[in-house]
Amino acid sequence: MATPLVQGRLRNEPLTFDVRTECAHCGQAIRFRMRHDLSYEIEQADCAPLFFVPLVDLPRIKAPSIIDDF
Repeated sequence: MATPLVQGRLRNEPLTFDVRTECAHCGQAIRFRMRHDLSYEIEQADCAPLFFVPLVDLPRIKAPSIIDDF
């Protein structure tokens, strides 16, 4: 999901994207819309997924890719 957010920052454009996935525990379909500011809207009233954003100390990163530091 990071790709649209990174692309939006590189282009200096606020992007919004829709995600269709399912619960890893029960298989219930999950649909939500996420915006460039990481705010989101869940389509199902009976759904309460957990969202998290890993904390990254950007000045500390020295690897060629952020993935290499995880």
